[in-house]
Amino acid sequence: MKISDQVKDDAVVISLEGKVMGGPDATMFHGKLHEFTNAGKKKVVVDLAKVEWMSSVGLGMLISALTTMKNNQGDLKLANVTQSIRSLLTITRLVTIFKTYDTIDEAIAAF
Repeated sequence: MKISDQVKDDAVVISLEGKVMGGPDATMFHGKLHEFTNAGKKKVVVDLAKVEWMSSVGLGMLISALTTMKNNQGDLKLANVTQSIRSLLTITRLVTIFKTYDTIDEAIAAF
């Protein structure tokens, strides 16, 4: 999994690419998240446009990220959710927990 980030408007956009399976990638992802929360960033959008596949551990990584943001008076939204990940969120009923948007701009506008 590749991780890149950028600040757009007053939100942080973290883009994931490849296979999201947790492990060392999850540690790096959470490190970035804590960097941003420590810098006072409260709005995070996770861009899933280039995610090929996500394991249950990858889903857990997103749940943990949402919890981290909520505990720091912030919020996390998902953008560019592919059909396969949308199905995964629906099957696991996480679709009721995560706010998903078709584009990064829509997700940022929803904060």
